[in-house]
Amino acid sequence: MALSNSKAHNLYEKLKYNFLFNNDINCIHILLNLYELENNINNIFPKYVSLNYLRRQIRRLLKDRRGNHLIAYNLGQLIHEDINRLELFMYLEGYKQGYLNNRVANSLESKVIKHFSISELYNMKYLVHFDSSIVEINKLKAKIFADLRKEEKKNKQLENIISNYTSNVIKSKVLSLNKYLDKQLAIDYDSQSPNIREDEALLTLDELKNIYKEVEKIILRNGKKLYYDAYWNGLNDRVLERYK
Repeated sequence: MALSNSKAHNLYEKLKYNFLFNNDINCIHILLNLYELENNINNIFPKYVSLNYLRRQIRRLLKDRRGNHLIAYNLGQLIHEDINRLELFMYLEGYKQGYLNNRVANSLESKVIKHFSISELYNMKYLVHFDSSIVEINKLKAKIFADLRKEEKKNKQLENIISNYTSNVIKSKVLSLNKYLDKQLAIDYDSQSPNIREDEALLTLDELKNIYKEVEKIILRNGKKLYYDAYWNGLNDRVLERYK
């Protein structure tokens, strides 16, 4: 028996929640199957790019503080799995929305068939996922992204998901960062004979709050970009599937 729309929605939301907040990876595979995307899993490739960038930004934020490299490294170790999980979720959500949008896929197909033959399309693994050489398609992609950003500005759906996740999963870890910082040794050259001394590594509450604000900003920006890129890839796969 098919689920009603409300029951299906509740099931999807529960699966999403369990993946994000309970780290249940099986929920993603169930969702892919329910979305009928399981066969496309080989073309799903989220790019985990925010961690190295995050570490660089935290080092810059604490540029005048001794041990900033150590702090940034420990922060990355502490929250990298949480960030990866959110990024995978955002990618799959964007991919699904793009893959299931027939209207926009039709618009992309109408442009693509002007530039590729049916035999070319049949043998392609990727369509124009990464091809920026066709001006007409670049314009369509820009319009699609502009529409997505306009919709996000209106309903803040992505921002709410990301902010809720960072607030409930990542914030407490960032604010407790002092517990995870290794003791750092530094050479004190102020005296006539160099001494090895233990460095003061503890962060103030204000510093921890500033670090969290920077982390949240980076994750929010990266998460939206990942969603839009995934949306584009889902559209491309939907069109390409029509010629297989």
